[in-house]
Amino acid sequence: MIDYIKGEIARVTPTYLIMETGGIGYMINISLTTFSRLENMKEFKVLIHEVIREDSHQLFGFAEEEERDIFRSLISVSGVGANTARMMLSSLSPGEIEKAILGSDVNLLKSVKGIGLKTAQRIIVDLKDKLGKHTGSGEIFAFADNTRRDEALSALVMLGFAKSTVSKVLDKIVRDEKNLTVEDMIKRALKNL
Repeated sequence: MIDYIKGEIARVTPTYLIMETGGIGYMINISLTTFSRLENMKEFKVLIHEVIREDSHQLFGFAEEEERDIFRSLISVSGVGANTARMMLSSLSPGEIEKAILGSDVNLLKSVKGIGLKTAQRIIVDLKDKLGKHTGSGEIFAFADNTRRDEALSALVMLGFAKSTVSKVLDKIVRDEKNLTVEDMIKRALKNL
């Protein structure tokens, strides 16, 4: 599996680039987001995602890790292929896609050519929890004493609330304000349950 290709940019267009390294020219499919970063560059290290099928071998290139991560998340959704994911990343920035998924913004996702209502809904359903865990590089649990959240979770579950629902509410509370006491977390969670 190729992770990245570092070399000289022989040609760059809004949809693909030709990168030469070791005397070999690689055709790499790119989004407009990556194109805008590469425009006027002579050399670059492009992050790669390979798609190998019986009838084709394609390389998709990205200027940043965040864009490649979103691309890989999108193609994990049934019905979203590599070209559709690239179209999404050409229409919206990785941050906008992530925000639309986490905020359940179906209309923003539908605004991308080729994405219908059902596909937009499937993307949100499939990726909302996955992206929620990765946002902010673990920022949700950044405070050292994670036991306060666990204590609040246990108390609320004992009161009869569903663990998954309570967990989501507590994650949001902790993300907004990190230094709350167990009692404050419980009080705020009760207002949102």
